[in-house]
Amino acid sequence: MIFDADEPAAGPLADLDGYLAMPQVAGLWLAPDGRALVVGAATPDHTGTRHAKALWEIDPDGVRQARRLTRGAEGETGAGFTPTGDLLFTSTRPEPGADDGQALWVLPRSGGEPWVVARPPGGVRGVAVGADGTVVFGSGMLPSATDLGADQALRARREDAGVSAILHDEFPIRHWDRHLGPDRPRLFVLDPGGPRDLTGHVGRALGEDSAWDVTPDGSTVVTTWAVTEPCGSQRYTLVAVDSATGARRVVADDPGHEYDAPRVSPDGTRVAVVVHRRKDPHDPGDRWLGVVDLAGGAVTPLTADWDRWPHAPQWTPDGTALVCAADHFGRSPLWRVDATTGEVTRLTDDDGAYTDPRVSPDGRWVYALRSAIDSPPAPVRVDLADGTTTPLPGPAEALGATAAVRGTLTEVTATAADGTPLRAWLTLPPDASPDSPAPLLLWVHGGPVLSRNNWSWRWNPWIPVARGYAVLMPDPALSTGYGIDFIRRGWGAWGTSPYTDLMAITDAALARPDLDPARTAAMGGSFGGYMVNWIAGHTDRFRAIVSHASVWDLDQSTDTADIAHDFRREMTPAMAEANSPHHFAAAVRTPVLVIHGDRDYRVPINEALRLWWDLCSHAGESHPHRFLYFPDENHFVQAPGNVKLWYATVLAFLAQHVLGEEWHRPDLLG
Repeated sequence: MIFDADEPAAGPLADLDGYLAMPQVAGLWLAPDGRALVVGAATPDHTGTRHAKALWEIDPDGVRQARRLTRGAEGETGAGFTPTGDLLFTSTRPEPGADDGQALWVLPRSGGEPWVVARPPGGVRGVAVGADGTVVFGSGMLPSATDLGADQALRARREDAGVSAILHDEFPIRHWDRHLGPDRPRLFVLDPGGPRDLTGHVGRALGEDSAWDVTPDGSTVVTTWAVTEPCGSQRYTLVAVDSATGARRVVADDPGHEYDAPRVSPDGTRVAVVVHRRKDPHDPGDRWLGVVDLAGGAVTPLTADWDRWPHAPQWTPDGTALVCAADHFGRSPLWRVDATTGEVTRLTDDDGAYTDPRVSPDGRWVYALRSAIDSPPAPVRVDLADGTTTPLPGPAEALGATAAVRGTLTEVTATAADGTPLRAWLTLPPDASPDSPAPLLLWVHGGPVLSRNNWSWRWNPWIPVARGYAVLMPDPALSTGYGIDFIRRGWGAWGTSPYTDLMAITDAALARPDLDPARTAAMGGSFGGYMVNWIAGHTDRFRAIVSHASVWDLDQSTDTADIAHDFRREMTPAMAEANSPHHFAAAVRTPVLVIHGDRDYRVPINEALRLWWDLCSHAGESHPHRFLYFPDENHFVQAPGNVKLWYATVLAFLAQHVLGEEWHRPDLLG
């Protein structure tokens, strides 16, 4: 897509304050009758130091302007709809005479003020609503608590005693940026008299990644259920819980597979689920959609022969098909899957990446959030018959804060050393030309089993494009959307094909006359950070490296991460040793900007500390490296002020080493 190069260099993508003020849309919910559509949108609060979420009503017909529904200072997150169309949401907004904490609220469809329907001490997550009105949600409770009152008393006792310690008896103990415990999740049913504990204390079973759904008649809750395995490991099975008695039975349990994203069919007899064939250091596994009878029986694979990895399945109202998204050659289209034959039909044929699909009750439309490299997430309506996609006016239009990207979005292709086709997205500034070639930034995505196919608020290429850089965003070996063999090329060998793929696609891009091969930098976060660390030790072709939340010592990182048991399924100790960047510290000649958050438990802070020491100790008395450290951020920098500082520091570092400008310390650093 090409944008008007004659427009002034202004707007939210050139101005960091304007960029941070743009609404970040996430989450979409559709009322049972299809006449109410709600999305969430986050914007900086009045202090500008944090994002506050609000709920917005979207016109399903695309005629009326979006309308903001909630304005609580603490923000709100959507949870679903009741059968009568009342909106459920969660919020920590205060309630007169009530204790602080997250509560489940209801906003009546007829208008008026919302009210609290549940405020458990452990908060609310994963709300599911049956067609009969049964509401099920998850909430944390202390292990010995017998009811919510006892849980509240135990929490108060800990607080009064000044106790913050957590005693663990199983793995894991952390998740992304939070500690697991001392409370652990349980399932609750919302009865007329208040929440009722459905499962009791079940330890790790209802983990942070558990998902559940409820049958239309409210009689059964279907949930993923973590079970213990030897050597600190676990796997997710599928169980059904009687919502009246709490009796639990196994629906699917196979040591060679795991299950995710269960969705109960409209008639309540079947469950669609994403099946994961389990990975090991020599096999990346696989994923497909399956269906299992709720009454019992084997899981029937629907898409095992489809060389794509589906996610977020939703039933059509008649139960004959499922709608899902799946990565595909740098996009993530919506697909229709026949629930009997498994036949797959592509619904959307554009460059978009679709999430949160919701099928209308008449089976005519799919509502979803669509984003792309050049478009932030926004609500759309997709015709199930022919895939026609219609944008719906959302919060950005109502606030006058639509993204005004300036430049060109195109694709670059290349051929890997083994003959495999490669591709990447390339964003170019509007004035790039053979007479004025642009400096190039190679951005490596995280994962590693992901694809760079959507808008990113954390790594937005249009911000450096607004400052004259081109940004190359490849999908090297291990990326999704190209088939299982493409993943297999780099499995257990991160420093081989992923590295040579990145160099090949960079060479192909730099063959363009509008790019400057003498002014380049490599940047990445998480696995992308690992990859640029590997690049720094194997080539000095780049003028600068930006390494965010990166792995430096593979053996140390995998054993101290929050999901160490999962990482150990990807590499043997010998594989980790062979592919660890820290062995090549002495070869690093390129200036490196290290960035890390202290609350990052996925890639713990010790990785950055070790990387920083190795860079400093090999550089002599003076060195060009820098370390941007966030004591209160996690794997993702999220606070608006810190986001602004992240971009400002990265841009200043690149300006010094790629453009040859004098180093200017960002003002926010003091």
